[in-house]
Amino acid sequence: MARPDELTFAPLGGVGEIGMNLSIYGLGNRHQRAWLAVDLGVSFGDEEHLPGIDLIMPDIRFLEKERNNLMGLVLTHAHEDHFGAIIDLWPKLGCPIYATQFSAALFEAKCAAERNPPKIPITVIRSGGRVDIGPFNVEFIPVAHSIPESHALAIKTDVGTVLHTGDWKIDPTPLVGLPTDERRLRELGDAGVLALVGDSTNAVRDGRSPSETEVAATIKKLVGAAKGRVAVTTFASNVGRVKAVADAAMAADREVVVVGRAMERVVQVARECGYLDSRQKFRSLDVYGHLPPDKVLALCTGSQGEPRAALARIANDDHPQVTLNKGDTVIFSSRTIPGNEKAVGGIINGLVTQGVEVITDRDHLVHVSGHPRRDELRDMISWVRPQLLIPVHGEALHLSEHAKLARATGVPKVLTCRNGDLVKLGPGEPGIIDELPAGRLYKDGTILEDAKSRAVVERRRMAFAGCAFVAIAMTEQGELADDPEVDLVGMPEKNAAGELLDDIVFDVVVSTVEGLPRPRRRDPDALAESVRRAVRAALNEQWGKKPICLVHVLTV
Repeated sequence: MARPDELTFAPLGGVGEIGMNLSIYGLGNRHQRAWLAVDLGVSFGDEEHLPGIDLIMPDIRFLEKERNNLMGLVLTHAHEDHFGAIIDLWPKLGCPIYATQFSAALFEAKCAAERNPPKIPITVIRSGGRVDIGPFNVEFIPVAHSIPESHALAIKTDVGTVLHTGDWKIDPTPLVGLPTDERRLRELGDAGVLALVGDSTNAVRDGRSPSETEVAATIKKLVGAAKGRVAVTTFASNVGRVKAVADAAMAADREVVVVGRAMERVVQVARECGYLDSRQKFRSLDVYGHLPPDKVLALCTGSQGEPRAALARIANDDHPQVTLNKGDTVIFSSRTIPGNEKAVGGIINGLVTQGVEVITDRDHLVHVSGHPRRDELRDMISWVRPQLLIPVHGEALHLSEHAKLARATGVPKVLTCRNGDLVKLGPGEPGIIDELPAGRLYKDGTILEDAKSRAVVERRRMAFAGCAFVAIAMTEQGELADDPEVDLVGMPEKNAAGELLDDIVFDVVVSTVEGLPRPRRRDPDALAESVRRAVRAALNEQWGKKPICLVHVLTV
């Protein structure tokens, strides 16, 4: 009797971390499977540990190898951690992409802002619609989140149905878009759900996430009470929040001026898709300086401390068109993403130094999460009643807490996995059956590098301990033709005794060369290696750090 096809799942990003989401589902046997990819997102570089790296993406080696069996890529929503890697990685895959109208429009606008974007076609599916992608039937089920048209995906196969939640929360009164479709999720549960692959971001937080309507009421009150200029910063993609700010400005008889390209792009796409009506007026940057202080509200990018975004430039008092003064107000209608605390703190300090009043979610309800807390997770489980639950979209603690909650709620099987684990969902006993290649790609300028690349590894070391450059000219007889050249970059000028490090290194280079036997002096590679070792050892002795050392030998 023929063995039935297996339904498998593997995260290639987004598990054990927040960001860089990429999940794949496979249908077939170990010799051949059809694959469906869900989301293709980025994480953001950390200047402290990854200097010069702006974006981090999932390693797609496995999907490149399987590209002939990759039926398509489905997008749950248009946040960067779910679709930000498409422009860079899709050319390696070339598969069809499926998304709803807003996600497709925002992606198109993003491509238009690139210098030479690849032509990437997207098939638009209506919210609530279904599409057959190879052996997978995918239904887009509306869920509330902090961007319009977020969807859970019901992935139906001959083996069973998987609910891939994407990012979601339960908000009966979202300002923009549809609430989470409880009725449809209950119907899925009644029909039988093999596995729920679910968002774990807020699994450590009790209760429920407040509604966007409550945030809108707070913003309206704060803007109405403000005396001077007001600036509000939020995630550009949070169209509901943008609408709340525009409504608050209108109620306070203020004009909204949009500051920042990302914000301009989202406002334009949201208007085109019908999420912002004509009552909400958005003015261009050039009118800011012509409006009285009590008649203007600046809607700014930069809520995460991004150094090139509008708010950072305002805080540093070097924005060419937007200034704030003593008595003005800035509202951070956002949560600081872990890792960005230092950058955001720097901006807040800059604003406070200028005499600006800064309001954050520590003071007032000016932000709510777009992810479910524990009571909402329990609701989802009770509606869907899965046979198996797999926590994703979270760090180790979030995944563990989601798994504990699922077990306590009575889910028959709960399985935690890591990026690269291939999980058999059914038929039969679920479990991890293989390990797929998984890792990270780093976007360095316009080039993609893997984690072992020289640029990534050496730049980290250079940032920590600098670099020593040594140039030596040798005669064919193995004698120094001239004095060596020494250049120390990123190091102290003097040692603890006040002696110049350049002079110390120069003496070490000369003594090392003269101390080598003549045959080694005639071998450029052997000479360079001896000098490199001696210079690093000397600097370690004088300074306590071992820099990168580059030695160039020229024979004249």
